[in-house]
Amino acid sequence: MTSTTEVPAEAGGRVFRRGMGVVLRHARRQRRTFAISLIGATVYAMAAVGTTVVLGRVTNQVIVPAFGEGVSRSAVIGAAVVLLLIAFLRAGSIVLRRYFAALTTFRTQAHLRREVTDRYLQVPLAYHRATPTGQLLAHADSDVLAATEVLNALPFSLGVVVLIVFALISLLLVDPLITLVAILLFPLLALLNQVYTTAVERPVAVVQQRVAEVSRIAHESFDGALVVKTLGRSEDEVARLDEAADRLRDARVRVGRIRALFEPAIDAIPNIGIILLLLIGSWELSQGMLNEGELVQAMALFGLLAFPMRVVGFFLQELPRCVVATARLDRVLAEPGAPQAERSASRSLPTGPLGVRYDDVSFAYGGHRVLEGVSLRVDPGEIVALVGATGAGKTTLCELLVRMADPLSGAVSVGGVDLRWVEPAELRRAVALVFQETFLFADTVAHNITLGAEVSEGQLIEAARVAQAHEFISRLPDGYETVVGERGVTLSGGQRQRVALARALLRRPRVLVLDDATSAVDPVVEAEILEGLRSALDMTTLIVAHRVSTIGLADRVVLLEEGRVTASGTHDELLSVPAYEAIVRAYEAGGEP
Repeated sequence: MTSTTEVPAEAGGRVFRRGMGVVLRHARRQRRTFAISLIGATVYAMAAVGTTVVLGRVTNQVIVPAFGEGVSRSAVIGAAVVLLLIAFLRAGSIVLRRYFAALTTFRTQAHLRREVTDRYLQVPLAYHRATPTGQLLAHADSDVLAATEVLNALPFSLGVVVLIVFALISLLLVDPLITLVAILLFPLLALLNQVYTTAVERPVAVVQQRVAEVSRIAHESFDGALVVKTLGRSEDEVARLDEAADRLRDARVRVGRIRALFEPAIDAIPNIGIILLLLIGSWELSQGMLNEGELVQAMALFGLLAFPMRVVGFFLQELPRCVVATARLDRVLAEPGAPQAERSASRSLPTGPLGVRYDDVSFAYGGHRVLEGVSLRVDPGEIVALVGATGAGKTTLCELLVRMADPLSGAVSVGGVDLRWVEPAELRRAVALVFQETFLFADTVAHNITLGAEVSEGQLIEAARVAQAHEFISRLPDGYETVVGERGVTLSGGQRQRVALARALLRRPRVLVLDDATSAVDPVVEAEILEGLRSALDMTTLIVAHRVSTIGLADRVVLLEEGRVTASGTHDELLSVPAYEAIVRAYEAGGEP
């Protein structure tokens, strides 16, 4: 399960190093677009410093003489043309940097979302059972945004390094004393940034955790709308969401307070430098050590650095969020995938109906054993009912048969082939599992059965007929093209189960596993379904049964007790077994054994 534990606070320098490693890792995924945006940022830095040089020259050669002996029209036009050209160069470099930085960011987001969603599809079912849906959504949405938003500011922030180097060289050429002011101010900025990154990392981690909590609660409330309304839980759910939202707000306010403390200081330092520069420059100007153009150039350089410092500040503010969010995504991507076939020993399944075997199979969820040394054989074409109290291990046996997990010990075989040697795609074609709780998409009935597979109308109707679904589907307003509500809410429970069964039968599996998949269906209809399975399709069927009528239709009944097979035989034969007789009485009474 993905952890939501807060990332421990670290030294600011270490956070910065980790953050730069993370953002450069993201940038390497989009080398070309990132390189172009970096070129744009570098050209901007050179053009910006060039602008200050030009301003200094224009001041000395055009503006100051204009107040004295005058200046020629050609000199004014020449100065205007140079200023326009360098302005166009700066504008072009800004467009280049922003466009390709945004392209780098969006493409990286798309890459990460694909990676995360692909991993969601690859991980075992146990991962999804242990991880709230809201948290899964938070990883694919807010964590991806937090991990990549910093990429927008990265090219400019790196370009600022070039800008600072060129600016210091330009200042040094103007006046060493003014350069000393800049050299003293920039380390102060670096120190402030280091303190900031240390202070903000833990609060940012808390914010990301709170976002996941809000997503989880909101998803649960929407998904369980029927329960919320029928049990009068609306106010309680609103209160629960309010509390989570308040915790998120408080966490974000804490981050905002830290930003409010450091951001004005980061903004103020270049402006303080401009004030110092004005004082020093005015004195040097009065002493003849500096001319007007050089003073304008120096002040323009300091003013030029004020906005880039804001961008660097934004970059440093986002860096801890990037580190935290990327760590959360890395934990998702590090989750082991579902079991795959042993490539070196992969084997194909034989043709025709497939037999099923469990050989001394044991399994546990965490430390809780649910199966212990189960051995069971189902012959090709046989219909076997699994019977037992809740928690006896029936559903686990079904899930092992489609390899949602591997047993701790023993082996599960289909057609005489160990499932570990069967390619997952081939196993999915051969074995179909239908659950009691069916899931339907908010789409047409036809699409819910075919799931986009290319099949003929005759094949679609045949599957629906065997599942005893064709008649009620035909009575729907638009027949097979009727759009059902989200999760199939516009259909009854029995109708949803029959659509799900038709979905499985359309693929003509050779082993069909029904995990109480007809529990909401009328017993008469259920008998027709099972008879249709027996006569129309050549397959092996394993049924988790909770009805005596269902059990009676099976060729053989297997009794499970506390994860062990304790009896096997026909329904009539097992009535002499006290435990089985007690279960049957409970089923007849409509209760749970």
